[in-house]
Amino acid sequence: MEDDQANVSHGKEKQASVELPLHWSEWQLLDSILPTGGFAHSFGLEAAIQARLISCPDDLRTYVIHILENTGSLLLPFVCTATMSPDLETWHKLDRMLDATLTNEVSRKASTAQGSALLRVAASVFTEVPSLKKMREISLSFGDVAFHHAPLFGIICGLLGLHRGTSQRAYMFITLRDIISAATRLNLVGPLGAAVLQHQIAFVAEAMLKKWKDRAVEEACQTSPLLDTVQGCHAYLFSRLFCS
Repeated sequence: MEDDQANVSHGKEKQASVELPLHWSEWQLLDSILPTGGFAHSFGLEAAIQARLISCPDDLRTYVIHILENTGSLLLPFVCTATMSPDLETWHKLDRMLDATLTNEVSRKASTAQGSALLRVAASVFTEVPSLKKMREISLSFGDVAFHHAPLFGIICGLLGLHRGTSQRAYMFITLRDIISAATRLNLVGPLGAAVLQHQIAFVAEAMLKKWKDRAVEEACQTSPLLDTVQGCHAYLFSRLFCS
């Protein structure tokens, strides 16, 4: 009896010791200090400014909301599916599908650049999940994997133990965080105003999450084609701060 209790106690301690670093890894995945290159991209915001689509705070708010809507409709299905099945076969299938779905070269390059950086960093940082390093090595050897960001984010979330609802909310959060950061560096809003704006739009983002979450990749679609077109014009800007 005492031996059984000792075994159970030891099992709980072992489980806790495994879960503790995973929780810290989940939080670190969303930390802006993780060098995944997200702050090098403005989601077409810089091009929208030069196209005179944004000239006041209300325009910025509207643009951010449309970006979140597009993210929810187009990318959350890939994050959700990858989180539920975080294996190599699923990832490669989703990667090919998203590569065929993205409609402009700027967004495609931004997605692959951020995805490649995310997996490289995750494989080096989250050593408690050795499969990340193996998946990266195998995929690099294939030579035809695009490393798109949304499926990879879902794969990493799944391997870190996040629920699909949490992973989709996290993806909406980092999208909101990065575009607000871009708006700050483009001098559209100050640091305090950016924090206020992010908090206000969070309620809208949550509503969009509920609208688009848990959908199959076959339902992925663009809801704001104009923004996609504007982002595609980023490469033609004579002077630019961001990569996209």
